[in-house]
Amino acid sequence: MAGVFVAVDRGFGPFPDPEVCTAKVNGHEVELSLEQAENAALISAIAVRRGLPARAASIALATAYQESKIENIEHGDRDSLGLFQQRPSQGWGTEEQILDPYYSTNAFYDALVRVDGYEKMRITEAAQKVQRSAFPEAYEDHAEDGRALASALTGQSQGGAFTCSETGTPAKGSDELNAAGLTDRAADVRADLAAAYGELSLGGFSPQGIESGHMEGSAHYAGRALDIFVRPINKANKTRGWSIAYYLVAQADRLDIATVIFDGKIWTARRSDDGWRDYQPDTSGRTAEQAAILEHRDHVHVDVFP
Repeated sequence: MAGVFVAVDRGFGPFPDPEVCTAKVNGHEVELSLEQAENAALISAIAVRRGLPARAASIALATAYQESKIENIEHGDRDSLGLFQQRPSQGWGTEEQILDPYYSTNAFYDALVRVDGYEKMRITEAAQKVQRSAFPEAYEDHAEDGRALASALTGQSQGGAFTCSETGTPAKGSDELNAAGLTDRAADVRADLAAAYGELSLGGFSPQGIESGHMEGSAHYAGRALDIFVRPINKANKTRGWSIAYYLVAQADRLDIATVIFDGKIWTARRSDDGWRDYQPDTSGRTAEQAAILEHRDHVHVDVFP
């Protein structure tokens, strides 16, 4: 589906930008700029939404690495454009469509799933079946990075395998609540998640605002937070939850996200250099089910800056 996505050039100059994202999987580390992370997380989220295996995301990410450095560029060889350097003249779509990352990523996956046996091919072979590049082996140069990113961003690697380090705090936003009981920033997060993942089970807000049910001082009471439920607690939903949690961290700078909590772990923008930390609420006297809720085992919590 098409969506609105604003890409900002945050390229590295003579002095490295401290705002970076990192995936660490099985001893392999991949470092991305914020723009690259935003796009990589979206590519992975769309694979999750479509029910594709992590292998599909690995192929897509390695391809985007080779074609555009995972940046939504408006130029390329001949009429090539966007994340995957797709060409309007080759039937990939209009220029406007190809520059929409939602459209271009879905177009890539549409072509990939028509490749018989792509799941068992070398990444470069599967990518070449889609791209038909003049340099068919080039995609293999990015295969290991693609696998690591896909493993993290589709939620296969859990517990904090992907994180972002940020600087600065956004200017104060509006306190006004919309018809759903969310501030503008929280509403933007809700819309962005729907564009990436499709229909989700959401809670923690209501038209008249939340009055009870959360910890004292919770951002829910100010309409700045929402919960994404991944129930029941099982392996598949835990994987999906981590994909959503990592996606939110990848988009944190763009969406002014302050906090993400899931599965006993917390990430905060103000302490982003520390990565994911243990989240240990007081669960004394609680049932196992109540403790799981308090520890956010069955839902991803996200809140935005005031």
